Amino acid sequence: MSSTSEFLWYIPNQVNPGHRGDPTVDNHNSLDRLTEHARALEDNGWKGALIGTGWGRPDTFTLATALAARTTTFEPLIAIRPGYWRPAHLASAVATLDHLTGGRVRINIVSGKDNLAAYGDSEGDQDHRYDRTREFLRLVRRLWTEESVTYEGEHFRVAGSTVEPRIQPRGERRHPKLYFGGASEAAERVAATDADVQLFWGEPLEGIRVRIERLKQLSRDLDRDLPPLEFGLRVTTLVRDTTEQAWADAQAKVAELAKTSGAGWHDHKEEVSVGQQRLLDLYGRGEVLDDNLYTTPGRYGGGGAGTTWLVGSAEDVARSLKKYRDLGITHFVLSDTPYLSEIRRQGQQLLPLL
Repeated sequence: MSSTSEFLWYIPNQVNPGHRGDPTVDNHNSLDRLTEHARALEDNGWKGALIGTGWGRPDTFTLATALAARTTTFEPLIAIRPGYWRPAHLASAVATLDHLTGGRVRINIVSGKDNLAAYGDSEGDQDHRYDRTREFLRLVRRLWTEESVTYEGEHFRVAGSTVEPRIQPRGERRHPKLYFGGASEAAERVAATDADVQLFWGEPLEGIRVRIERLKQLSRDLDRDLPPLEFGLRVTTLVRDTTEQAWADAQAKVAELAKTSGAGWHDHKEEVSVGQQRLLDLYGRGEVLDDNLYTTPGRYGGGGAGTTWLVGSAEDVARSLKKYRDLGITHFVLSDTPYLSEIRRQGQQLLPLL
């Protein structure tokens, strides 16, 4: 697998314990416990971790800042929402954290449903939401790379805005990478023109291949004026010492999931997005797709990256991830529970094979 591939994990950012079956209860979201996750990632070969966002969860940027201050190489992929943030506010906050950490910040833009009214946001319909996201991405990037920015759009405006401290270019990195997800037509048009990395959930290889080709064509059709769009995969990886043990544990975990109808497996109580529905529909094609993509969790309440799992020995899962890499995926965001012990297991067993 190419040395340019990057492997990140997922740090649960939840008020309540038990996220996706994680057994940790005491102090599960304390700074000491979450720092233990971040330092384990540093010690076991991971680049960093995605930290999720949503109203009713601890503030993501605050947590990411605290973890960055307690680590030396850990790179937080900080999920944020337009509407919760204003472009100039985010650009300034990220520039400051990027400066303080020596360039360790990544940003994941989330445009899906949330409890918007609770923090004073309004979004209109889907087209409105994604049009706002496009403006947000473009303006934040300008604020990072230009000085005295004046912009007046439909959703945002600034006049003579210069963010300090300035983002420092680091090799080919002009600014923190902007990750983005979404499978609707509106979302893909935003990714094709304004994202740095498009994140996919765990779909079968053929579905990912088709989506990559479509996004590349959209980038050409819409006259993308940025470096080529990169692609990432956010998926659960259930790894055990043997194939047989992995499948036995996967089936046992699904049995527990079924008992609670997926309680604790969904990050938000939201309408089913286009991307989520694509994952849920996979079960109708079979319980196992490709070599080891397990679709049954979605039938019993698994949501988001917990809807489908890559299951097997480290060799099995590495073989599958390499096939995604052959399609053009270079950013991998993996996870399984128990989160902390799996950071170590997969860091020691899976990453060396990649």
